[in-house]
Amino acid sequence: MNGTQGGKVQPLLDDLARNRPGDAVSRKIRELQPNPLLRLIGRWSSGSEIRSWSDGLIGERVTGRRLRSLRGHGWFTLHAIQWASGADIDHLAIGPAGVFSINSKRHRGKSVWYGDMAITVNGVAQRHIAVSQSEARRVSRALSRRCGVDVPVRPVISVVHAAKLTVKNANPPVLVLDVKHLDRVLSGLSPVLTSDQVARIYSVARDARTWVG
Repeated sequence: MNGTQGGKVQPLLDDLARNRPGDAVSRKIRELQPNPLLRLIGRWSSGSEIRSWSDGLIGERVTGRRLRSLRGHGWFTLHAIQWASGADIDHLAIGPAGVFSINSKRHRGKSVWYGDMAITVNGVAQRHIAVSQSEARRVSRALSRRCGVDVPVRPVISVVHAAKLTVKNANPPVLVLDVKHLDRVLSGLSPVLTSDQVARIYSVARDARTWVG
């Protein structure tokens, strides 16, 4: 695997840095409906599976655009990282404040409430917290194994297009943020990694072989 030289990130084969936000979801939508016309109809059909995946695609693209503003300030981002199992990580942000596994959730026009260990959407409990924590632990294991040192990963939920987001937790185990504030909050956290550490972790994370386990 190519690594870093003098803090500069070197190109890799199977380079996940080429992935665009939502690429994994786009592939899933094409698998569900290969016909472009029927795919378009499905995206506007209330209750259809393609409509649900399309909402997720919009959320990932919105989050990806917001994360783009971190680049050039000591941060690197990756998107649509696919595990061998077929599951994927929406976004990974690596910078001075650490490593963040970011899950996009689009709840257009709905009220999202986060307190203690639970999230509700229009009063209905969701599993977002447990899923995000599990994903962060898995990402940490994969990066730590390839880096040869412990790489903590903090889970984040990017809430997209909600009518209202209320967070009632002073020290949340998962950062739940309105997408509009995502870049500002991450860049404002206290530094824990040097530039060399950031570059090393990024070089490992962008290599598709890291995620085969």
